[in-house]
Amino acid sequence: MTAIAGKGLTLEEYLKCDDGTDSQYELVAGELVAIPPESPKNAQISLFLLINFLKFVPVNQLSNKVEIVVAGSRATTRIPDLVVLTDELATALEGATRSTITLDMPPPALVVEVVSPGKANEDRDYRYKRSEYAARGIAEYWIVDPQINVVTVLILVDGFYEETRFTGNSAIASTIFPELQLTAEQVLNAGESNAGNAIS
Repeated sequence: MTAIAGKGLTLEEYLKCDDGTDSQYELVAGELVAIPPESPKNAQISLFLLINFLKFVPVNQLSNKVEIVVAGSRATTRIPDLVVLTDELATALEGATRSTITLDMPPPALVVEVVSPGKANEDRDYRYKRSEYAARGIAEYWIVDPQINVVTVLILVDGFYEETRFTGNSAIASTIFPELQLTAEQVLNAGESNAGNAIS
């Protein structure tokens, strides 16, 4: 991601920003940071998970566009690759002009980040977002990493995440979706090699 002008923006200023393009930005410590388009592989993984999550929640509780305001000394927002909303949060967002989960709204049930190559992306997903999402009270955080073929599931326990790493044919264990039947390999391959097993 490349930082652009806008250092020192407040959350209110950021929410009013519109550069007239379809570009996406996160606000990180008051600074606008452009988000590059996802790779086809990452987009396929997000779509595969969305399709599988739809077996358990209605479409209005899933989003790949919503942004989350996270707590911090300077205004920061994050746009996860996939977000599962609670009933209460979906209701709170109804009729909103912008898909922004503010600090006065309930936290999402689950967020998914698909890691892009590069140390900056790894640090953001594994370190910064981990602490931000925990502080925001998000019950479950998935880090899907195609670079090392690992799906890390983080469960919030007493304000901190406890992590479990899944690889190969390991079945992913989720507290939000206990009936989910997906292996790490199915997710990382976006169901390509065994789509028949993933979707019944």
